[in-house]
Amino acid sequence: MNTRWLLQCSSCCLPFFWAAYRSSHLKTFNFSTPFSPETPKYSRNHVEISSLLSTCGREGNLRLGSSLHASIIKNPEVYNLENDRIVRNSLVIWNSLLSMYSQCGQLSDAVRMFDEMPVRDTISCNSIISGFLRNGKFEMGFGYFKEMIRSEFRRFDRASLTTVLSACDGLEFLGVTRMLHGLVVLSGFGREVTVGNALMTSYFRCGCSNLGKRVFDEMVERNVISWTAVISGLVQNEFYEESLDLFVEMYHGSVAPNYLTYLSALSACAGLQALKEGCQIHGVVWKLGIQSDFCVESVLMDMYSKCGCVEDAWQIFESAKVVDEVSTTVVLVGFAQNGFKDEAIQIFVKMVRAGIKLDPNVISAVLGVFGVETSLDLGKQVHSLVIKKGFGANPFVSNGLINMYSKCGNLEESVKIFTEMPQRNPVSWNSMIAAFARHGNCFRAFELYEEMTSEGREPTDVTFLSLLHACSHVGLVHRGMGILETMQRVYGMVPRMEHYACVVDMLGRAGLLKEAKHFIKGLPIEPGALIWQALLGACGIHGDNEMGKYAADQLLLAAPDSPVPYTLMANMCSSEGKWNDRATIIREMKERGVAKETGTSWIEIEKKIHSFVVADQMHPQNEFIYQSLLGLLKHMTDEGHLLENRLILYSRRPKQNGILDAKHFEFIE
Repeated sequence: MNTRWLLQCSSCCLPFFWAAYRSSHLKTFNFSTPFSPETPKYSRNHVEISSLLSTCGREGNLRLGSSLHASIIKNPEVYNLENDRIVRNSLVIWNSLLSMYSQCGQLSDAVRMFDEMPVRDTISCNSIISGFLRNGKFEMGFGYFKEMIRSEFRRFDRASLTTVLSACDGLEFLGVTRMLHGLVVLSGFGREVTVGNALMTSYFRCGCSNLGKRVFDEMVERNVISWTAVISGLVQNEFYEESLDLFVEMYHGSVAPNYLTYLSALSACAGLQALKEGCQIHGVVWKLGIQSDFCVESVLMDMYSKCGCVEDAWQIFESAKVVDEVSTTVVLVGFAQNGFKDEAIQIFVKMVRAGIKLDPNVISAVLGVFGVETSLDLGKQVHSLVIKKGFGANPFVSNGLINMYSKCGNLEESVKIFTEMPQRNPVSWNSMIAAFARHGNCFRAFELYEEMTSEGREPTDVTFLSLLHACSHVGLVHRGMGILETMQRVYGMVPRMEHYACVVDMLGRAGLLKEAKHFIKGLPIEPGALIWQALLGACGIHGDNEMGKYAADQLLLAAPDSPVPYTLMANMCSSEGKWNDRATIIREMKERGVAKETGTSWIEIEKKIHSFVVADQMHPQNEFIYQSLLGLLKHMTDEGHLLENRLILYSRRPKQNGILDAKHFEFIE
């Protein structure tokens, strides 16, 4: 430590800083003896000086703290080790200096201070350990803690244990937490509630929920922190149901939940999509008068959004007194996940216009909204905003841009972003492989997959799903079956329903309907709606009504409320001209109250999205569109092309004056 600089600094800077700091920040301090750099009475005002140093540490005021240090060094009274009272008072000041340097991030000065201290105690060791751990220097912090354990003069205490345990955050610290657990038991601190809380929290942060819950179960004494720690820890590790059960037990017990407990319970409801329980907790929060708290509002919005109640989430958002990027992102993601893509984009536009601070999370959230029906021009504007904000290096934002451009039809830009990424995670590779598959470039998708594995990167189940999707659309049946085998045998992954549905679709598109049916019968899981829908769609393509009827019956059993089997069977009847059978299917569909979602098509012209549905009469230019369609149909028939029955069912009207009236044709979607 540069003591000469400190001494020079004290004579010129300290009086000024003392006067300014005391007048503005320390009016609550009651100094019994006026402080003066010339004649300080450290034996009588050591508490006030320690408080001032603590304030310097909390606020990061290194200049004033070091000036006080210089003044302390000039006072010989603090080095009088013969007087026990002075030693105790001086030790308080030294520990405060040590803590101040640690909090200000000056670890080298803290180490020098620690080494030069004539007397040390447990608090001194805890301060230096805390400083290293707080600044991410785990090896040094744990090293000082080991020395403390071996020392015969300075015993560790519960503060030492809680300090070290609080730094154990992540799977890599699980072994350290286990060793500390053993030390807790051997040293007799197992009954200390603060140590138990820290140990339990550390286990949950390390992803070991069973041991964290076990510590909680074995605790002799539990306070509100104990209950909140176990409830939030289970939520963080996605054990939502168990977390909610513990909250109910706590609520009906002797320990009253606090603000953080309610936040964790609401997060558990969001994870479970438990709307009823979430509404009940919302009512309790309302009675307690904390419903307007910023964090509570954000969690409530998240809970209602994940439960599908977007209007309730929006109502809370509208009534919120304070709105920032967190709450706005919650609502934006909620709208996007519930299919309200246009509303999500509108919220984002309002955020930009209102000058709300944007972060990579907001950008990646809005990029996830973009699809084939979204304006590419708007996506380019978001990309410009990414460049302006300097978010291009964020892998999540880049992944979102890759998906956005590929879904909006600009594969070249997706490739450019992927190539220029400074670092790529598994999602980056999967996004690019999916982009090639989406655009039918199966061979480029496989090249990228081979490049990915050659670099030592492990593929995920999403990687194989994209590859199977590519094989399905190109007709590479043999290659696709090899991919499924590689996924299982080489990488030990268990395929999901989506993988099996992709294989069925691949076989069906290739005309191998019998093989697809045989594949379904040999599945290790019960076939779901996705699988039967894939088989039924393939039957519609190849006109196999017999197997189509079988697939439709199975799909009705798996998803009785789905309109898909009715629609596909009606289409197959239409393709064969069986209008009575088609009418029977449509009538049965209506009797069961099954509603078909209207299919929509989009096209972007001059930065404007135009959407259409079957037999659309709402578009302002519908007369011109139908006249153009009529002209196209006339050109087709004049050139000898026949209209396919599976595309046009029947004309509601006959020809008028020998001319087809295109408005009255019913098109199959």
